[in-house]
Amino acid sequence: MQISERGQVTIPLEYRAKFGFLPHTEVEFIARNNELVLVRKQTTQSQAIRALRGKKKIGMTTNQLMELLRDGD
Repeated sequence: MQISERGQVTIPLEYRAKFGFLPHTEVEFIARNNELVLVRKQTTQSQAIRALRGKKKIGMTTNQLMELLRDGD
């Protein structure tokens, strides 16, 4: 493995899968005992909720949803 000119390195697929490093996962480096350790950045509850906002696709238009909600009356 080699660091690119821009300081980038590719995490092998097997490690991304094993440790849950999905696209857009926030990570940080920790210097420890002459080593550099890559860890998943801790997120707050509000950050986690914000990250999920607008992600669910339900296949219905706004009008269809409003009609569905109003049918309960």
